Amino acid sequence: MSSNKKIPFGALGHAIRDSIAQLCSRPIYVLMMLVVPIFATFFFLDFMNEGLPLKSPSAIVDLDNSPISRKVSRSLAATELIDVKYQPQSYDDAMRLLKGGEIYGFFMIPRNFQRDAEAGRSTTITFYSNMAYYVPGTLSYKGFKTIAVSTSGAVVSTTLQSVGLRSETINTLLQPVVTDIHPIGNPWSNYSIYLSNSFLPCLLQLIIFQITAFSILQEIKRGTSIRWIQDAGGSIWTACMGKLIPQYVIFVVVGLAMQGMMYGFWHFPLNGSVWGMVVAMMLLVAASQAFALFITCLIPNLRFALSVLSLTGILSFSIAGFSFPVENIYPAIGIFAYILPIRHYFLIYINVALNGFEMYYCHWEYVALLLFLIPPMAMLWKLKRISLNPVYVP
Repeated sequence: MSSNKKIPFGALGHAIRDSIAQLCSRPIYVLMMLVVPIFATFFFLDFMNEGLPLKSPSAIVDLDNSPISRKVSRSLAATELIDVKYQPQSYDDAMRLLKGGEIYGFFMIPRNFQRDAEAGRSTTITFYSNMAYYVPGTLSYKGFKTIAVSTSGAVVSTTLQSVGLRSETINTLLQPVVTDIHPIGNPWSNYSIYLSNSFLPCLLQLIIFQITAFSILQEIKRGTSIRWIQDAGGSIWTACMGKLIPQYVIFVVVGLAMQGMMYGFWHFPLNGSVWGMVVAMMLLVAASQAFALFITCLIPNLRFALSVLSLTGILSFSIAGFSFPVENIYPAIGIFAYILPIRHYFLIYINVALNGFEMYYCHWEYVALLLFLIPPMAMLWKLKRISLNPVYVP
């Protein structure tokens, strides 16, 4: 009588074999658990290999066609952010290219630019960026602004030299304070180092959510949940452990492969302990499975559970602090970041990989990932009740 309350190893082995057979029975498991995350890792890392998409297609409208304006054009073409593909002859032509999507911005030098600059008269350089396309629009804006500022400095320098000031005095007037910047953690200002280490684990979390709920609730949908529980010796604990252990092993291997590609082949900074990130990935997989199991117990309906987990996984990209600091998010929304496993993994990454902290100094984040294992234990009774009386609601 008491054997049903324990975890019989024979029943656990049988449950694990059933889980492996389930994973091998449909190509969707192999596709989602192996192909999608590995392909996404290669694609994203290769796409962001330069750290930032460069050479935004742009144009320059030179209405002055003077030696100074041609020098500005050459400087603009030499920047790493701008690819000057067109040189239209008027504002209207450039605007048609911009509205047609052929360029993301254009730089316009007015008529009499050199004459007005040398005479000390005010002159205006204008640039336009299409911010509907945020990344290329931002790149073109940054490149245009840099050239505009440097051109303005050159014009002022020429004017001051014409009135007899020395170069040393002019340099002091133009740049009285020289800044010395030392970025910490990511001295290359490489966007991929930040984005890849947040986007890819979050994608893995989303896949874990889906596979965990799908593999369990498929039993209820197909009416095989009674046999699933019976084959596990009547224990819902054994049934869930047998179901999730093979998935855990596969996801951990995939997660460590992601880390290997980022820190090994792409040489992302890992200033702290390698084991700190390995343990973080193992706990992220376990916490993500536990979160999905908890939602599955609360909502034992395949369609509803997958919808909730999909929404939660997608929102993780926004509210977990990747794109906007959680501290500055409206508190009623920001609090939800801490009920997501990926938030704590992200904080471990920042502290261990970038800042080089020892594991001890961010141990509470590891503890938080472990705490995700507790809530589903209190709800397994509900999953067992539904599994023994399966009623599929489409």
